[in-house]
Amino acid sequence: MTKIYFLRYPKETSSQPVIYHLIQRYEVEFNILKADIRPQRDGIMVVELKGQKEKVTDSLDYLKSLGVQAERLAGKVHRDENKCYQCGACTGICPVAALYIQRPGMEVIFDPEKCTACGLCVPVCPVRSMEISFDPMSDTTALA
Repeated sequence: MTKIYFLRYPKETSSQPVIYHLIQRYEVEFNILKADIRPQRDGIMVVELKGQKEKVTDSLDYLKSLGVQAERLAGKVHRDENKCYQCGACTGICPVAALYIQRPGMEVIFDPEKCTACGLCVPVCPVRSMEISFDPMSDTTALA
């Protein structure tokens, strides 16, 4: 399971090794997409969590016990077909093969169903045809 979350840290938690504990205790993989955390101040982080569903759920419960608010984000990647010239630069960086080259025509295919919205394709696209947006999930029960 791979999901993206917006985390809001209270100042009391900002100096604790929260990420370390998530990895050690819950065996959850982390990809930090954005972070602004400073000691003794409230902080925010946008993270991609990857792991078994029950372990991700347990890790979210741990965060809540520390006062960290976790809100699931729906990441969406979009390719501007008018800009894309099928160079394939994005296919080598995509960790889930949502972008791949279809042979024999050598067409770059984007499968949004496979996409985890990690955003790695955005900076490697030479013509900036890949765009990412994050929207909060309206269903608050979808935290895990």
